[in-house]
Amino acid sequence: MKKRVLVATGGGDCPGLNAVIRAIVKRANQEEDWEVIGSLQAFNGVLKEQEEIVVLDRSTVAGIHFRGGTILGTTNKGGPFAWPVQNSDGTWGSEDRSDFMLKKLEELGVEAVINIGGDGSQRISYELYKKGCNIVGVPKTIDNDLSSTDLTFGFQTAVQVATDAVDKLVTTAASHNRVFILEVMGRDAGWIAINAAIGGGAEVCLIPEIPYDIDCIIKKLNTRFKDGKGFAIIVVAEGAMSKGGEVVGTKVAEVGYQNFKLGGISYQLAEELKNAGCPVDIRVMVLGHLQRGGVPIAFDRVLATEFGVKAFEMVLNKEYGKMVSFKNSQITSVTLEEAISSYKHIDKDSHLIHTANGIGICMGDWKDNTGR
Repeated sequence: MKKRVLVATGGGDCPGLNAVIRAIVKRANQEEDWEVIGSLQAFNGVLKEQEEIVVLDRSTVAGIHFRGGTILGTTNKGGPFAWPVQNSDGTWGSEDRSDFMLKKLEELGVEAVINIGGDGSQRISYELYKKGCNIVGVPKTIDNDLSSTDLTFGFQTAVQVATDAVDKLVTTAASHNRVFILEVMGRDAGWIAINAAIGGGAEVCLIPEIPYDIDCIIKKLNTRFKDGKGFAIIVVAEGAMSKGGEVVGTKVAEVGYQNFKLGGISYQLAEELKNAGCPVDIRVMVLGHLQRGGVPIAFDRVLATEFGVKAFEMVLNKEYGKMVSFKNSQITSVTLEEAISSYKHIDKDSHLIHTANGIGICMGDWKDNTGR
């Protein structure tokens, strides 16, 4: 009987997920005694009373490397440690079903698990590993906020989408003498925002790491208009906030969803600018899930494929309790404990912020006083 490795994709969808799945299967097919199966909707496919498990073979993964999304589906609701259960009074709570899941894996003949996901997913990986699960993590997030890897697949595709949006907004902003505010994803880190601002040539970039001063932004915008004519692009990360302010978002009431849903800072910023006396027309564009969907660019396909091959070879070598990592242009691995130990913010002295200041992008503070 063949050994089985189970693959799951959890958290938000991300360009490149299918390329990872394909790489795992194609590498496993070179070993005669291994079979790959997939759990639908993250680990929910295993956790349900009636399992939703699929066999992943050559025909299943043929040609999926350029497709967006994930053929296994994904979710950021529930999971082995917070499975939604309805109480007798109709309210919802959660229960730990990790032991139930480990038993199910044993019954399915699963030798090892490859969990593809971001920070939350890898925290689940680590907890499962501590309970004895033979598990390997693969980092996935468009936010690029995992500190133990230089890059995550999907990030460059998201940056490309955001940069394309800046390019398009420039033409309409210039035609109407407007300020356009583009809100991008990234949660508590500004990686997408600052890369898109530099790549697209925005005048202002606001990120979570640097609370902004509205007067500083007004000063920058004033350099872009003369007699009411001119234009400007502001790129703002969804987790950005004003000095003394708070992150903008909502607590979602969806069953099993525990994250704080960020979004809306662009509309708040537009109101702040108007209240501060900005005399020109302001329009808001929230890029949203366009950054998550669609075809991954070549870079992300290659990185995802490298991750998939490495993940299965870690299973072969019984390197459990670790996550694949991209460090100094090399595919390597780190322990899951290290992988989730800290969040990857943009350092205020980083080369990206230095570059942004160097070309006159206002970062919302008073570091750039040149008026460029």
